[in-house]
Amino acid sequence: MRIDLHAHSNVSDGTQAPADVVGSAAAAGLDVVALTDHDSTDGWAGAAAAARQTGVALVPGMEISCRTAEGISVHLLSYLHDPSHPGLLEEITKAKDARQTRAQKMVTLLAEDYPLTWDDVIHHVAPGATLGRPHIADALVAAGVVEDRAEAFSSILTSRSRYWVQHYAPEPALAVELVRAAGGVPVFAHPVASARGRIVGEGTYREMIDAGLAGLEIYHRDNPEDGRAFLRRLADRYGLLVTGSSDYHGTGKPNLLGENVTSPEVFARIEELGTGSSVIR
Repeated sequence: MRIDLHAHSNVSDGTQAPADVVGSAAAAGLDVVALTDHDSTDGWAGAAAAARQTGVALVPGMEISCRTAEGISVHLLSYLHDPSHPGLLEEITKAKDARQTRAQKMVTLLAEDYPLTWDDVIHHVAPGATLGRPHIADALVAAGVVEDRAEAFSSILTSRSRYWVQHYAPEPALAVELVRAAGGVPVFAHPVASARGRIVGEGTYREMIDAGLAGLEIYHRDNPEDGRAFLRRLADRYGLLVTGSSDYHGTGKPNLLGENVTSPEVFARIEELGTGSSVIR
């Protein structure tokens, strides 16, 4: 079995509709794919319909944007949770609303130096999608300011630029607790991706593990090899699941479906642990 547990649609910052993500998974020879849009489960229905048609098993999921007290960004993957769980829903709605407010403030700052308007950004956001910096990046590409998203993120939209605006996000341990309460399986996404910004120390891992963290996404293109070795030791010490995923975004990133995969044994364990929703077959 070929299992990829991290993919995004245009419900967040991917470029394909949820059904098309599943279709691409089938074309890539995957047996299982997880849809993990940022702070949203709105793509589950469309992806589920495609899964039933293509024969690719769908793991309903989500990627939750978190932040430590020190201001370090953490992403938490949630698999098979109940999308209507009040505590989790309230928290992700709060974070999703904060993303839009933050994006508006960033566009206001960017408009002082670049030919960019809020309408330009909205043009790149699918109805109901979680709005974020990738959509601002797409607007900058369309305006001819940068060549692609990667250039936008490495220069204009970096956290070190004057256009950066902070936004609300739950602390990682709280997010883990809420995912567990919703019957989900929480996995730390690309934990040592230092090229994306600061990474957390062992104290944060311990807090998340104490809160119920189930696994670590070790095999991801943004995790350097020395970091992977650290994560494998951590997984062994605490009995954590080890996953591998692509973090597919369609044409929004170079990541390819199936470039990293999760073992059938770990997938089976995730399916056993998840009680809030079910794998679609």
